[in-house]
Amino acid sequence: MRAVDIIARKRDGYALTRAEIEWFIQGYTRGDIPDYQAAALLMAVLWRGMDDRETADLTLAMARSGEMLDLAGVQRPVVDKHSTGGVGDKISLVVGPMVAATGLPVGKMSGRGLGFSGGTLDKLESFSGLTVNLGTDRFLRQLREVGLVIAGQSADLAPADGKLYALRDVTATVESIPLIASSIMSKKIAAGADAIVLDVKVGRGAFMKTEADAVALADAMVRIGAGLGRRVAAVVSDMNQPLGHAIGNALEVKEAIETLAGGGPDDLVTVALTVGAHMLLLAGQVPDAAAGEVRLRETVTSGAARAKLRAMVEAQSGDGGQVDDPSRLPQAPVARVVPAPRAGYVTAIDALELALTAVELGAGRARKGDPIDVAVGLVVGPKVGAQVQAGDTLLTIHAASEAAADQAQARALAAYTLADAPVAPPTLIHRVMT
Repeated sequence: MRAVDIIARKRDGYALTRAEIEWFIQGYTRGDIPDYQAAALLMAVLWRGMDDRETADLTLAMARSGEMLDLAGVQRPVVDKHSTGGVGDKISLVVGPMVAATGLPVGKMSGRGLGFSGGTLDKLESFSGLTVNLGTDRFLRQLREVGLVIAGQSADLAPADGKLYALRDVTATVESIPLIASSIMSKKIAAGADAIVLDVKVGRGAFMKTEADAVALADAMVRIGAGLGRRVAAVVSDMNQPLGHAIGNALEVKEAIETLAGGGPDDLVTVALTVGAHMLLLAGQVPDAAAGEVRLRETVTSGAARAKLRAMVEAQSGDGGQVDDPSRLPQAPVARVVPAPRAGYVTAIDALELALTAVELGAGRARKGDPIDVAVGLVVGPKVGAQVQAGDTLLTIHAASEAAADQAQARALAAYTLADAPVAPPTLIHRVMT
């Protein structure tokens, strides 16, 4: 085979064979195929697309480009979830402990935040001493003994995806449903889970801005799972305003703990229960999603879910006492209350602008490897649909200095739209796809 012939076939609109896809991915991973030819194929896929079989073959080829996690020694089935990223999205910290507390093992490899989207690993590192770099043996041991592990992805897991993702970022080939879907699913397939629930965010604070695009991505990933023998479901959920109230690492951890203790914002609880119930359903633990939600609520009321989070934190060398007393988590020296400038109804909250404000405060990173301040961020007050009076608290800015709070305040206020007439809150769960 020759790389140029494969590029030409896709350029001309033909479906690539499994052998062609496998040969190209393995060659690129080894370094035998140069970046310029890989970039040409990516552009051809962007323009010509891929059918379901091609996309599944691409996913499996990328998964097989490195280590495939062997979960043979772990109680089965093992479940996983993935979010396409959003603002205030701390669902993994809530749903992982709840599902694991039912006795169903949850093994998840997560990433760090980049751009406006926060990373689960950064949030977890708010716990003193906690490590997310476990290695395969420790990951599997914790999955067997604790039943819950959230760790960083091994460099040996789907290395082809890492190379292709970096190339897509600089060749304007990110916006391709087959490439996005295969990138996400290759890591999930390599991680070995039997059942996967995908939380596909849609809206201003998500990578997929329209429901049509979010549904197309969700559908592609569900089909990949079906083609590769995995049980997969996708929840399409709203991200036009932040999820929950907290935006920022330690702040989001505190909100997750509050939710596991039986409190927490209604929207966060709803999404967590929806995602978690479908994890139980796919694993055959409940007859329907409604029964799944009942079981998850029981883990909260019994205290089992919070205890499971503490067990995971301690297993990863973190301070479990911070789960019992979240006030011991890092706190910013400045907490600036921002009042509503007028009376009215909150008709819109620009999630993206608030996320970028949090990044400016130091809660996120503009470039891979940038340091972050886990203590800083924002806590949103009234959400879309709520009535406020002049002077009511709109949000609180948690900053490293008064100067940083000053700089963030104008941008944060501009993210709010207040009007005289009320509006209905946005639909939270757009659809569930299996």
